[in-house]
Amino acid sequence: MIRFATQADCGAVVAIWQVCGLTRPWNDATADFRRAVGGTASEILCFEQEGKLSGTVMVGDDGHRGWVYYLGILPESRRQGLGRMMMEAAEKWLRERDAPKIQLMVRDDNRQAIEFYEAIGYEVQPVITIGKRLD
Repeated sequence: MIRFATQADCGAVVAIWQVCGLTRPWNDATADFRRAVGGTASEILCFEQEGKLSGTVMVGDDGHRGWVYYLGILPESRRQGLGRMMMEAAEKWLRERDAPKIQLMVRDDNRQAIEFYEAIGYEVQPVITIGKRLD
């Protein structure tokens, strides 16, 4: 079953992100979780089976396009279509908000993730991400 995360899910969700290698020392995953769950333009979707979380995806609408972050499926639950299902749920969430496009960022050396997204219809786009830390 796919459901929205609540603040009580923080530890379990962040643990999935860590097991999946999605966190980085310079990003506070707990703060990311709290901002997404507490926000008006974002959600974290969770896949729960028999009372245990095994997949997550963060989705948000910035008013111009939709974004996806932290798609993570526990290793023992992979290759069962959960990643595809979570992305379909993220797309549905964005369609309900009339977002015209969905985007996500993948590190350029993460071939497994790039191949997954290509297999479900996403295309690598010729853009450069430019950023600046504000904290």
